[in-house]
Amino acid sequence: MRRLLWPVVVLVLLLALNVFFSPGFFSIQVRDGHLYGSLIDILRFGAPLILVSLGMTLVIATGGIDLSVGSVVAISGALACLQISQGASLFTAVALALGLSLVLGAWNGFLVAGIGIQPIIATLILMVAGRGLAQLITDGQIITVNSPAYKVIGGGYWLTVPFGILIVLAVLAVTAFLTRRLALGMLIESVGGNAEASRLAGIRARGIIIMVYAFAALCAGVAGLMISSNVSSADGNNAGLWIELDAILAVVIGGTALSGGRFSLGGTVLGALIIQTLTTTIYSIGVPPETTLLFKALVVTAVCLIQSPSFRAKALRRRGRAAVPGPASEEKVRVSL
Repeated sequence: MRRLLWPVVVLVLLLALNVFFSPGFFSIQVRDGHLYGSLIDILRFGAPLILVSLGMTLVIATGGIDLSVGSVVAISGALACLQISQGASLFTAVALALGLSLVLGAWNGFLVAGIGIQPIIATLILMVAGRGLAQLITDGQIITVNSPAYKVIGGGYWLTVPFGILIVLAVLAVTAFLTRRLALGMLIESVGGNAEASRLAGIRARGIIIMVYAFAALCAGVAGLMISSNVSSADGNNAGLWIELDAILAVVIGGTALSGGRFSLGGTVLGALIIQTLTTTIYSIGVPPETTLLFKALVVTAVCLIQSPSFRAKALRRRGRAAVPGPASEEKVRVSL
């Protein structure tokens, strides 16, 4: 719980900052049976990032990295919209999109665990090629669909709550159960902590690595469905662009080390909410669009430094040295007296 203290503090400060610019920021209203409000918007628009970040958490926990999730987001949304535009049923479109996402994730895991390619290189291949595949699926055009059923995935409501939030809660619950109530989480952490020791202990590291990469791609595929259905269109060039970097930041802010080992699902969710809240804050305070990315980078850097125990220890040590007078200062005091 101590690892989650600083992400919670940062999230609360960001939310409180918005109150100065939008007095009704915390107000939540019910209109036509739907929940509306700035907090609901943060959860709704942050849902795809939370999903991608959950998958990224397990990949990083094994000591890997996945740079291809943004491309998988684009591929999933493009394939689903293409199928719907050609008259396919919602079930067929969603099944094909998620099935292809699983295959792509398993391919990443095979390159890493089976062939031994470095994760950053293996996933960089799909990051580049996958964006081209999304463009090939859409024929370089933006595919627009008109399907009320498909619209529900990212822009619909159920029981007054945005459907995307319910999807995130379901995926989070299943992931938490599998990794915290069963031995799977401990196996993932052992592979990331010491792969050779886990192999000698009889753990099938290759299977676990392939599984987490497939899970990360599946989460990205669901996020792609949410993003494309929310706008009722698929853009193979811009959909999911740079979401992999936001996901990595969310995992790091949440307290999971890039070196692998122990991970925190709750911390990842907080990290993703911090990034989405920061985006909302940027728009609220009126930061010029040309400096948005720079402002975001500075804030994220500050958050990471504040959260770092070594940085806080060095800062407190320097502050303590400045507060305690040295021998020269004491001698000057005696002379002046």
